[in-house]
Formats: sequence, C-alpha cells, structure tokens
Amino acid sequence: MKIGQVLSRSAEVLLAVCMAGMVLCVFGNVVLRYGFNSGINATEELSRLLFVWMVFLGATAAYPVGQHMAFTSLVGTLRDKPALFATATLVIRLLVLTACVLLGWGAWQQVVVGMDSHSVVLGYPVALLPLPAMLCALAIGLMVLIEIVQRTPLDLGHQAEME
Repeated sequence: MKIGQVLSRSAEVLLAVCMAGMVLCVFGNVVLRYGFNSGINATEELSRLLFVWMVFLGATAAYPVGQHMAFTSLVGTLRDKPALFATATLVIRLLVLTACVLLGWGAWQQVVVGMDSHSVVLGYPVALLPLPAMLCALAIGLMVLIEIVQRTPLDLGHQAEME
C-alpha cells in the first residue's frame, strides 16, 4: 500500500471520528437547550476544535485522490507535448510544496505561541488549534515530494476535457 493511500485512509478514519464527535456535541446541546433549558458549554468548544481538525484532515485525505480544486485548462493543452507537460507538472508540484512549507511554518509558529495558553472552558492547550494545519502541510508536502521523486504524471482529473 502506498504512503499516500495510508495517509488518506488514516485521515478518513479520523474524519469520521471528528464528525461523530461533532454530531454528538451539537445534537446533545440542542436537545439540552430546547428540551431542558440548559446546555453544556464544553460542547461548543469541543465541536469547534473538532471542526478545525476535520477541515485539515479532509484536505489531507483529498490530496492523494486528486480532489483539490485545480485549473487544468492550460496544463491540459500540454498533454501532447511530453517535455512541456513534465516541466509544468514539476512547477505545479514545486508551488504546492512551497505552499506546504509556508503553511507548515506559520502553523508551527502558532503552535509554539499556543503552548502556554489554554482554552477557556475545557482547558486544552490552544496549540491544538493550529496543529492540524501543520500536520496537513507535512502530510501533503511528503506526498508531493514522493510524486516529484517518482515523476508521477499530473492527474488532470476526469480526462480534463477541454471546452
């Protein structure tokens, strides 16, 4: 099994766990507020944390299957020119890698800042909020590096029909 598939599958499992946690928190709080005129403050904070994790886990799971938004019109015209297509593929992957480095570096700085702060209700370290962005950048960056080394052709998605 390829590393991209392992990372994608792991992210999908964690996505399901986050979604289940959010559903339980939000549904439980709705029932408590409307049915019993009370609520649990911690569920709002927990569902917010789970949502942030879910967004970045989803981005990690979407990369290896080519589900990120892409503009393939220009690159699609180069399919018949292998050298130009390979060059465009490398440039695109280097740009994605650069974005991963910038996202990872910024997220790491926020993790360091958040180590000494704690959330108001649950008391978890605030560093848990930017941590998934850093992990996402590392995972996608690793997948991009593997694609560059293996010279994997760019997936234009659904045969990139030109209009």
